[in-house]
Amino acid sequence: MGPPPGGRAGGRAGGRAGGRAHVECDVPTAALVSFRLGGSDGVSIEAEKWAGALRRLGWRLITVAGSGPVDTKLDGLAMDAPAPPSRGELIDALAPADLVVVENLCSLPLNPLAAALVAMVCAGRPTVLHHHDLPWQRPHLAHLPPPPDDPVWAHVTINELSRRELALRGIIATTIYNSFDPDPVAADGGGVREALGVPPGTRLLLQPTRALARKNVAGGLALATAVGGTYWLLGPAEDGYGPELDRLVAGAGCPVLLGAGAGSAAGTGAGAGALTIADAYAACDAVLLPSTWEGFGNPSVESATYRRPLAIGPYPVAAELAAFGFRWFDSAEPFPLAAWLDDPDTELLDHNQRVAREHFNLADLPGRLAAVIEGLPAHFG
Repeated sequence: MGPPPGGRAGGRAGGRAGGRAHVECDVPTAALVSFRLGGSDGVSIEAEKWAGALRRLGWRLITVAGSGPVDTKLDGLAMDAPAPPSRGELIDALAPADLVVVENLCSLPLNPLAAALVAMVCAGRPTVLHHHDLPWQRPHLAHLPPPPDDPVWAHVTINELSRRELALRGIIATTIYNSFDPDPVAADGGGVREALGVPPGTRLLLQPTRALARKNVAGGLALATAVGGTYWLLGPAEDGYGPELDRLVAGAGCPVLLGAGAGSAAGTGAGAGALTIADAYAACDAVLLPSTWEGFGNPSVESATYRRPLAIGPYPVAAELAAFGFRWFDSAEPFPLAAWLDDPDTELLDHNQRVAREHFNLADLPGRLAAVIEGLPAHFG
């Protein structure tokens, strides 16, 4: 199987990807490579969506990562690995692949030696680098160079901001926004609230993120306090943020749930593995995303598909997404959200769901990926 000869119609031309899925008789193999796969982090979630889209296009998938439920686990690819895998190990892991998709491993230098090895092994072979984050978007990594490039690679960003920033550094990329099912299966919100121990009539404000400095937990707590609600932080503290989270929760002016169980200020609660993201959205009255930085911020669109109002912070990519027509609340101004909760207007929910369906529909992802793959100048097989 191989894409048509010629230039990179979907990859090197830049801009937003389009195109249609196609079917071939052969069954080519694509390898997804990352620090970790199969988890609840944004990269893993979007990588799984890409895997599904590639399968719809007729590809067989293999997964290679430093951690997670993958086909080939190479410990040296993990973010905190003391040493990269050997060149031979990586070559063997990728040997079946006609196409390699690198999920953020060569984008954000969290394991520079592993990233350099992946770039070396993928040199001259059809590869798509899927960039979720870039070094200069993290202050402590801003001095590091851009991702590697190769004439037979395609670069894909998850926002236009990153695409423009790569272009300034001589790398041409295509934007494929994160994609979502516009009609997810609804969960039993009432049952979830009961299991969480949330009293009837309580305003439950969900922040479906991890606890990190850039997620602005303090802003989420302040908003929940101002509207008289309970604050629910779904994800764990990471990157040493635990002590700061403890301090914020101890001083909170509202009830706090931590994690996926009936948590409180004292801990994360039990049963964290049983709750799904659909359960969380069904149980909440509003969604909070007060972040100061997100590469995309999946709750910005997920809140629309699950028909919940969103209060969002002023991170740069939020303005890019808002331009599609979403109607959101400002996370720094509680009174408009409080007024909506007092008298909900379902037209706002209808409108946001329509925007998500039109512009961020998971059903459109295979065609967008096909355009990028068909633009690669090498043949497969």
